[in-house]
Formats: sequence, C-alpha cells, structure tokens
Amino acid sequence: MIGQKLKVFKRIKLIALLLGALLVTAPLILLFVSSLKDDRYQIIAELGSFKAFFVTHPTLNNFSEIMLGNATFVRFFFNSVFIMFSTIIGTLIISSTCAFVILRGQFKFKNALLTGIIILYIIPQESIMLPMLFEASKMNLLDTYIIQILPFIASPLYIFLFYQFFKEVPMSIGEAAKIEGASFFQTYVKMYIPLCIPAFVTVAILQGMEAWNQYLWPLLVTQTERVRPLTVTIASYFSTSDIYWDQLFAASVIMMLPLLIVYLFFQKYFIASVSSSAVKE
Repeated sequence: MIGQKLKVFKRIKLIALLLGALLVTAPLILLFVSSLKDDRYQIIAELGSFKAFFVTHPTLNNFSEIMLGNATFVRFFFNSVFIMFSTIIGTLIISSTCAFVILRGQFKFKNALLTGIIILYIIPQESIMLPMLFEASKMNLLDTYIIQILPFIASPLYIFLFYQFFKEVPMSIGEAAKIEGASFFQTYVKMYIPLCIPAFVTVAILQGMEAWNQYLWPLLVTQTERVRPLTVTIASYFSTSDIYWDQLFAASVIMMLPLLIVYLFFQKYFIASVSSSAVKE
C-alpha cells in the first residue's frame, strides 16, 4: 500500500515538474516556432491558440533575409559582440586585480574600502545615468564604443565576488610563492587565476549577459547606427507602423543564440562556481 502511494506521489511530482518546465519554456518555444514561419499575418492570427506553437512548413527565409539581405543588421550584431567581449575582458582584468589587491595588498583601511565597494552596489544604475551622460558629453565620448564599455568594467558586484573566491585560496599558497621569489603580480597570475577559473567563467557569463542585454544606456549615449548594439536597433528598426513579426522573431532568436552557446559551453564551470560559493567550510 505504501509502495503504491509512493508511485502515485512520484507520478504527480513528475507531472508537476513537466508542467512547470512547459510553462517556463513556452515563450522560448513560441519564439523559435514563430521565427520559422514565413507569414507575419499568420503569426498574429494564431496567437492565443495552440496553433502558435506549431509550424507546418518551416523555413529559414527570415534568418537569411536578416543576415544576408540586411547589411545594417550584421553591423548591429557585430557592435553587440564587440561591446560584450570588450566589457567581459575589461571586467575580468579590472575587477579581479582590484579584488586581489584588496585581499593581499598591504595598506590601511582595506575593510573600509571593501565596505565602500559593497555600498556602491546598492546604488541603482539608473540614478547615476544622467551624471554619467553629462560627463560623457563633456569628454566627447558620446556615440563611441568606449562609452558603452568603460562604465561597466569595474563592477562592485564582481569585485566582491572575486574577493570571496580569492579569500578561499589558502594564504600559505601565496606565502609559498613569495618565498620562491614570485612577485605580487606573478602570484596573482600563476597561483590565483588557475585556482579560481570557475569564478572567472561565472563573471564572464554574468557580465556578458548584462552587456549583451544593455538597452537604456546605449539608447542614451548612441546617436547614430554606427556603434549601436542589437538591443536598441531591434526596438527601433523593427518597431515601425508596419511590423514584420516574422523577421522580428528571427532577429530575437539570433540575439539570444550567442549567450546560449556561451553558457552551454561553460556551464560546468558555472555550476561548479555556484556550488562552491554555496557551501563554505
């Protein structure tokens, strides 16, 4: 009797999990399916019914028209990729070195500096955008790649995250490297970086997502299509009085794929990072 009840409970649990997974993935399924339809009016007509989740004659015409027949879209895609990877590289270098200096540096008020960095994290980014915009205008940095990258490479969140991971490395390792003649910078490069690869991958994924999905700041600081990222252009280029929904869904899929590929490629490091940060001795 108890065995039968357990089987029923497991089946109910499985059904509940499947329903939850379906609810979570339903928007993604709708996105992919709609991008394979070649009739924008059909997409609108079928919304609100189960037909929206099925396609009878799938086609890749929308993707070819966007990527091959639209040179400006390719430019926007390149802008987003360049901004994302530049921001990631800058964040990994600046935030990790800052965290290492705070941890292993010999200077006063280290705890006060770390507390100040944590306090900076609770300040909403939107509240300081106008002063940042004013300074960018004074420095003639508007409508450039630099102004879309520079403000985000020293993140208080990632400095604190690196600090927490570096703190888990035994101090004896650093002391041993110092005895062997390693300099302060060599200790960071040869000892701490290899031991904290999951932290670097985690920061790269999280910062990559933030940089790729930025909308408000690029909208404020870009004035022409030359350096605008994909997020801004999807909202402006496709949102006209006569919207091509089929191409809009295809563009959204293209925009989502790079982050999905990066995450799937580095997911084992990301999971290891989350697990190690959740369990502390």
